[in-house]
Amino acid sequence: MKLRIFTEPQQGATYDDLLAVARATEDLGFDAFFSSDHYLHMGDHTDGRPGPTDAWTTLAGLARETSRIRLGTLVSSVTYRWPGILAVQAAGVDQMSGGRVEIGLGTGWYRREHEAYGIPFPARRFGMLEEQLEILTGIWNTPSGGRFNFDGEHYSLVDCPGLATPVQATLPVIVGGGGPSRTPALAARFAGEFNLPFPDRADISAKFRNVREACQAIERDPDTLTYSTSMIAVVGRTEAEFASRAEAIGRDPAELRRAGIAGTVDEAAESLQALAADGVERVYLQIMDLQDLDHLELIARRVMPQV
Repeated sequence: MKLRIFTEPQQGATYDDLLAVARATEDLGFDAFFSSDHYLHMGDHTDGRPGPTDAWTTLAGLARETSRIRLGTLVSSVTYRWPGILAVQAAGVDQMSGGRVEIGLGTGWYRREHEAYGIPFPARRFGMLEEQLEILTGIWNTPSGGRFNFDGEHYSLVDCPGLATPVQATLPVIVGGGGPSRTPALAARFAGEFNLPFPDRADISAKFRNVREACQAIERDPDTLTYSTSMIAVVGRTEAEFASRAEAIGRDPAELRRAGIAGTVDEAAESLQALAADGVERVYLQIMDLQDLDHLELIARRVMPQV
């Protein structure tokens, strides 16, 4: 199992904050640094200062200031960027990183941030997601000298030269969600990874089975997908340290234990081991206190060796 660090900078973070976490992520042996892609804070615990930061601008900077870790979004919303522009952005950051970028793409859900920043928020967005996945993969896979054309309900591209070329032969795409059929079908068609965000643990095996069946329906080997989940992580050496970290982010310790990778070191390791038994190959550890780098070191030194 690989552990990745997943940040939520819309809750309040500067680029320097994110750089410090990314460097710790790399130095401590985690597999990847991922960012959410939001422009407005959520909840009452913070007003979002000093944010927001832009996910792809941030990743471009981190691409030049790290050397090993994978970098990506979980997830970019189809409402934020035209797909042709996103193809150029992601390919450019992949070039800047030497081939370490992945992209999670979703429909978007937070209406309030769209209202705050004047971003259109159509009621029906799943078709936009499907078309954007077709366009991104189409542009990236256009051979040298070729042209990519697309005529859909939401987007139209005419003679796109396909010059947005990633370093990687295939820029990994992450598709995720808990839907029973449409999302698994998109993951089977376009993704290298299926991510189940913040699941009820009892549902994980069934959700993964839906994706495997969707792969089989189009004669794709289900084992060519990576299966992952995202969960909040709050870990302490002692119960008192765990409770202190929970308080620092305004969360109830009992609720964290039910929903996340939380508690003492041994409890966190046991939770991850149980996820592995359910078929989880990667876990995105949602870290809410970006100033607490000791937290990352504890997880790396004491939890990661057990999984």
